[in-house]
Amino acid sequence: MKTPLAASDPRSRHRLIALIAALVAIVVLAGIGVYGLLTGPPTSDRDPDHDGGTPSGPAVTTPGEPTPTWTPRLPEVEASDDPETFAGNVATALFAWDTASGLMPLDYSSVVLAVGDPSGAEQAGLASDVAAYLPSRDAWLELRQYATAQHLTIDNLFVPEAWGEAVEQAQPGQLAPGTVAYTIEGTRHRTGTWNDEQVTSEHAVAFTVFIVCGPTYDTCRLLRLSQLDNPLR
Repeated sequence: MKTPLAASDPRSRHRLIALIAALVAIVVLAGIGVYGLLTGPPTSDRDPDHDGGTPSGPAVTTPGEPTPTWTPRLPEVEASDDPETFAGNVATALFAWDTASGLMPLDYSSVVLAVGDPSGAEQAGLASDVAAYLPSRDAWLELRQYATAQHLTIDNLFVPEAWGEAVEQAQPGQLAPGTVAYTIEGTRHRTGTWNDEQVTSEHAVAFTVFIVCGPTYDTCRLLRLSQLDNPLR
């Protein structure tokens, strides 16, 4: 003879399973809700280290990045057939960047590489030179938190004596006609925001740019850069 408990056992198990399933669903939904509150709305994936050049679309930001209030604009190296003028233009563009622009170091390096020797003979070396003047990707993202920007003021620009000695010792045909070096001495200025206050810093810098102008080219082109703070004298 079956007891009332035994008779209702299948239905009890069904109700118990249904109750457990409902509880699991509630827990899952609650978990999703909490996760959504912690992570915020989904954002589009973007590789910030794209292949250089001026972005064709609007800047994309991720949570924590300052949103640009203007259209990001890269500096330019103004063309010139005057060696001293061109050397100054290169130096100014090389040190001009803004982490709050939404751009990345590769964008800024592309500006300088665009005026490199069109023969391509020094392009790989020049790319390495320029990269050494810019913050790494990780350092850039760190500086972006403080909206750090930089520019250069040139205090002195001259052809170093060591370059004259190098020209004298060069083998025939080793240097293209119009090749010259200029050493730039200046001040690097940085600005940023710390605890909602504007902060600034200044640092003396010196470096040498190696360029080639006429008669090899109608306008001057950049060959290489010395190490920062290790210029020709």
